[in-house]
Amino acid sequence: MNIPVKLRRFVLQRDEDVNNFSGTGIVVEGVEFSNGWVALTWRSHLTSLSFYSSIKVAEEVHGHDGKTKLIWLDEE
Repeated sequence: MNIPVKLRRFVLQRDEDVNNFSGTGIVVEGVEFSNGWVALTWRSHLTSLSFYSSIKVAEEVHGHDGKTKLIWLDEE
């Protein structure tokens, strides 16, 4: 059985750290899976791994009203 796999990498770049916690620059590395789920990990000394049901949900939680930008590393 040949099931296509589509993984799409991204980073979150924060221009302003509104909570003075995660810093600025590239703060997250992430991947979007074929089924739309998203995994992300923080690039800080307090790293963690989080899962979200979609990229829209992840952006809603971590976007800080546009102060954090989603940058795709792979084309769609």
